[in-house]
Amino acid sequence: MRLGLQIPNFTLGVPDDGLFEAVATLARTAEDAGFDSVWVMDHFYQLPPLGGPAQPMLEAYTLLSALAARTSRVRLGALVTGVTYRNPALLAKIVTTLDVISAGRAILGIGAAWYDVEHEGLGVDFPPVPERMERLEEAVQICRAMLRGERPTFAGRHYRTTEAWNVPAPVQPGGPPILIGGGGEQRTLRLVARYADLCNITGDPAVVAHKVAVLRGHCAAVGRDPAQVTVSRLSTLVLTGSAQETASTREFLAQVAGGDAAGYDVGEEGEILERLESLAAAGVQYFIFNMPTSGADAVQRVGELLAGWSPG
Repeated sequence: MRLGLQIPNFTLGVPDDGLFEAVATLARTAEDAGFDSVWVMDHFYQLPPLGGPAQPMLEAYTLLSALAARTSRVRLGALVTGVTYRNPALLAKIVTTLDVISAGRAILGIGAAWYDVEHEGLGVDFPPVPERMERLEEAVQICRAMLRGERPTFAGRHYRTTEAWNVPAPVQPGGPPILIGGGGEQRTLRLVARYADLCNITGDPAVVAHKVAVLRGHCAAVGRDPAQVTVSRLSTLVLTGSAQETASTREFLAQVAGGDAAGYDVGEEGEILERLESLAAAGVQYFIFNMPTSGADAVQRVGELLAGWSPG
């Protein structure tokens, strides 16, 4: 069972000139505790549940490259890159550079983007969902070809390349794996079946089981073995010390989430392991957690609990 840490929150109680060291400490703690990967969000503004635009947010790929120099084993990626933010050929070059810097530890996470506020604030076009999905499909094709050293000439509706060189090549044979984020059943999971190595979804065990079944159907339709796609799940993890703390934390998070707490795993150690068993049975192979209100001690504790755990 693979285990990832997402670092979504940069309000860490330190001055700006100490912020990177604080983040690097979290990444190194995750690595030492047995996590397989470290992820950051690809946003320019902080999200509303974590304080919104007035709170600090570091640019994803600059940060990941710096973390590559401070770690030695964990895989590194954005969960997930917004397709609207970067030209896909440039994105392939950025991820390749991360792979070279990290000696072959980059993962390309990509999705259709959604945070309209930061698009408007920074003057980035935010087209309707159908166009963003079109852009995602074109972008994945370009990135996939460039990461494999194919020098693609591509003429799509939104993007184009002409014998696109990508030198130096990625360190990983075949290029960094591609993760597509999202559980849209008609478009997103179909793109996963055609182009991706990993699929990140959210939800409770029933939702996960349904999405995995849909993904398998799309794989069958394109003649692909579904075992070639690793299913990951991102959630917020809060380890509690008592039933009372669990109840109060769940109530608070439900309010933050507007009543939808499916993306939160809250409880004492035994409860968390029981929930993860259910999720693994539903098809999750790779658990990625964020702990936005916790520090390095909590990361260490989770690593000790889960790094050697396997379901069943």
